[in-house]
Amino acid sequence: MTLTALRAGAYLHHIAFESSKPRELAAFYADVMDMDFAQVGEAEFVCEGPGRRLVALRGTDKTLAYAGLACRDDEALAELKARAVSEGLEILPSPSRFFQEGAFAVRDPDGRMIAFGLAKPETTPRKGLRGPTQHLTFASHDVAAFMDFYHGKLGFAVSDRVRHADGRLATCFTRSNQEHHTIACFKSDRVGVDHHSYEAGEWDKIRDWADRFAERHIPLVWGPGRHGPGNNLFIFIEDPDGNWIEVSAELEVIHDRPVKDWPQAARTLNLWGRAILRS
Repeated sequence: MTLTALRAGAYLHHIAFESSKPRELAAFYADVMDMDFAQVGEAEFVCEGPGRRLVALRGTDKTLAYAGLACRDDEALAELKARAVSEGLEILPSPSRFFQEGAFAVRDPDGRMIAFGLAKPETTPRKGLRGPTQHLTFASHDVAAFMDFYHGKLGFAVSDRVRHADGRLATCFTRSNQEHHTIACFKSDRVGVDHHSYEAGEWDKIRDWADRFAERHIPLVWGPGRHGPGNNLFIFIEDPDGNWIEVSAELEVIHDRPVKDWPQAARTLNLWGRAILRS
């Protein structure tokens, strides 16, 4: 199977959340996640920081409006679009203001919109804490359908899977570049976003983020800990709408290794202690 998305070197460039209070949500990300924000439409607010971007749109709380994955170049984007067409996927216009002309979007089996494009160049690099947008993790009733779509139809590589004792998929981690996962999915009793993550770099940078959260009286809801799949260190906080935010460090970089199947167990989710099991 051709790993088209992996060949495209796609990475999570930005995400867009719906919110009943988009201005307040954007103001939270601007302050807490060290970003600038501006109103660009009647009910659209854009946050931008070093390597990270988030859009808040008026709508239903805790709903992903879309996610934007940037590709390496024109040829990679064209190859990925051709793959989507050949798999019979409906090609939709890209909703993203961060992409150049020629971007496109598709919907996954749970209806989530994923846009692919070439990132517009940043004109004025902004200083601040390191923390590029890194990965997005979904909640779904059907992890097998997730894997079939992202791996089977778009050509993401499967890095790791987590299975229940009877063999059913509990989690699937897929990647479109050399980092362990770009988009992942947990089996859940709901459909939506489980969390989105920012890459801090090295472990001591998680300390700096945790200190920033403490200054704002924002408690950690989980962590510090270390995941099994990906081997990354992590902390979690929650935004005003209830979306989980992860700050991650030292996520595994994969060059060539077989897919590993992990047991659905607390230690898989957190090698250091307490785990939040989704199913």
